[in-house]
Amino acid sequence: MRDRGAVTAWLAGLVTEDLDEEALARHVCEACVEGLDIDGAALSVMPTEATRQTLWATDEVAVLLEDLQFSLNEGACIEAATFGAPVLVCDLAEAVELARWPVFAVEVADRTPARALFALPLQWGTVTIGVLDLYRLRTGEFSAAEWQDLLGVAEIAALLLLSRRTRPESELLGPGGADGEGNPGEMAGLGGVFARPEIHQAVGMVLVQLGIGPEEALARMRARAFGEQRLLADVARDVVERRVVFTEEME
Repeated sequence: MRDRGAVTAWLAGLVTEDLDEEALARHVCEACVEGLDIDGAALSVMPTEATRQTLWATDEVAVLLEDLQFSLNEGACIEAATFGAPVLVCDLAEAVELARWPVFAVEVADRTPARALFALPLQWGTVTIGVLDLYRLRTGEFSAAEWQDLLGVAEIAALLLLSRRTRPESELLGPGGADGEGNPGEMAGLGGVFARPEIHQAVGMVLVQLGIGPEEALARMRARAFGEQRLLADVARDVVERRVVFTEEME
């Protein structure tokens, strides 16, 4: 591992702690905000899939940035997850960034105070487990020392997250391998408070309504959200509460 910065060193101390994924994500995000030159952070797993979960976000801006990226299927987080490399946007207003993400960049400028975005894939080998998303209210790069610290944070976070995702099932469930009420652990492995379960449920409803697969169902929901200039989560709630039923005639 590279030379450790202060934030990396602190997070390394969590190796012996018995934390669930949500608590781990909270520690990672809050440590980044406190120790690095950023204003907010979020940590998501499976960010390009229908089962994507945001385990933690430090504030409402971070939550909105996550929702916008997942709704539009573009942005720093999506790119970092797709290509497995860090994405650094030191000034979102630059012409190259507007061309890179024509819809997302405008939405961020209109709806949030964020002016710089940074996304680091959390990887084990060539597998991307999740993405650490950061934003700043002003433009600018990281110093060399901070950048090295941030790379270390991504390595430690990936290691800690992987260790929790590869625990035996009995360690993830309650006493006796149950969910705490003596029932099989149906909820084991589901995400934290930002997991957006309504999206998962809505995808299932749309695939039944149209007789399609989950990826296409998610794409249909994204298309509707984009056309109505809404967040994906809002469309999902309409589906779950049966205010919207998808039909072939919607094409």
